[in-house]
Formats: sequence, C-alpha cells, structure tokens
Amino acid sequence: MVRRHAFAVAAWLFVLGVVVQVFLAGAAIFEVTDFIPHGYLGWLLPFVPVLLLALALIARAGRRTALMSIALVVVTAIQPELAIARDRDPLLAAFHPANALLIFWLAWTVARRSTEMLRRSDVIDLSRP
Repeated sequence: MVRRHAFAVAAWLFVLGVVVQVFLAGAAIFEVTDFIPHGYLGWLLPFVPVLLLALALIARAGRRTALMSIALVVVTAIQPELAIARDRDPLLAAFHPANALLIFWLAWTVARRSTEMLRRSDVIDLSRP
C-alpha cells in the first residue's frame, strides 16, 4: 500500500513540476525573468519519470501504466535536446512546446491512473470475514 501511495505522490508532484516549468517559460517570454530557471528545471525534470517507472513497477500499477511511464521517460529525455536544437535545426526545435503538451498529457494520465489504483486498493471488501 505504501508503494502505491509513493507512486501516486511522485506522479502528482511530477505534474506539478511540469506546470511550474510551463509557468517559468511564460515568465521568461513576458520578461518577468530569463530562461535560466526554465532551463535548470528542464534538465532536472527528466530524472523524475525514471523514478516514476520504477515506482510503477514496484507498485504493480499494471502494464498500461508502466508503458505510459516508459513513454514519459522517452519524451522527457528528448525535451531538453529539442531546445538545444534551436541553433542547428529550428524546425526540429519547434517541437519543444508540442512535446511539452505530450509530456503534460502523459504525466496527467499516469497521475490519474495512480489515484484510481489507490481508490481501488482502498476499497474494503465487507463481504469477507
């Protein structure tokens, strides 16, 4: 049970991290700050889905959730590389915000699945002695 709670907490914290990352990009675009905080967080966030994948497997979250966690590892790993590509291949770099949408959707879906898994495991079967 603790493993499933850890998975759910980590999944929702990652969603929060993605939202903060988008806020930092917006703050830089509107010149509240520069892109340095966005860049720092962008290099840290890809490590979290690796932890999520491990927790999904430990929590026995199911095949589909594990596959979505694998996809999350892949798309977050390429996200900083897309930003770096802006000088040599701007068209490729243009996928950076689109990939961010994919990251958010996958993170949200994994987090929702983790919560549903918790709800199912918290149901007590009163028919059993």
